[in-house]
Amino acid sequence: MRLVCISDTHSMHRQVAVPDGDVLIHAGDCLGVGTLEELEDLDNWFSEQPHRHKILIAGNHDWCLQDEPADAEALIRNAIYLRDRSINIEGVKFWGSPWTPIFFDWAFNLERGTAIAERWAQIPSDTDVLITHGPPAGILDQVNESLAVGCGDLAWELERLTLKLHIFGHIHESYGQQTLNDCRYINASTCTGQYKPLNPPIVVDI
Repeated sequence: MRLVCISDTHSMHRQVAVPDGDVLIHAGDCLGVGTLEELEDLDNWFSEQPHRHKILIAGNHDWCLQDEPADAEALIRNAIYLRDRSINIEGVKFWGSPWTPIFFDWAFNLERGTAIAERWAQIPSDTDVLITHGPPAGILDQVNESLAVGCGDLAWELERLTLKLHIFGHIHESYGQQTLNDCRYINASTCTGQYKPLNPPIVVDI
């Protein structure tokens, strides 16, 4: 199964050259200012992509999915929207969640500690591919050499899981891949730190 991973397109999805594959995964911050109109355009774009399956989670910029969930989710007709839930595709179990540790006053933010840990505790133990908007602490989570902002509660929860792949974004400056304990971690941020959609989609076969 070929997965094509993107994240943090911030409504610039039409500027991204997306390669073919079996599953197109968007790990959040799909919108610019977070409107329903932006989400409808994204869904139309999904309909134009050749992938047999598309998966979308929300991120901290995707306000309509937090504040108007019924109206927003009704607009998603051409992708599978995961918010703290799983989907099984051809024997591979995907689980997706939008939450990130609180940072100023963005969407889908929770306090570090009990509040966000309760979300991560919901991840099924038989998950193969985890999709979160933000990274775990210590893995592709550095804004710069002295500032790393990943979620420690997520990192702790990963210790009980046997993942094949963990896909996220959020920290544009840490785009790339890392393998640790037989799990491949992918920061698929499409936008650079300057909010330019220059990072190519990351393709992985599982």
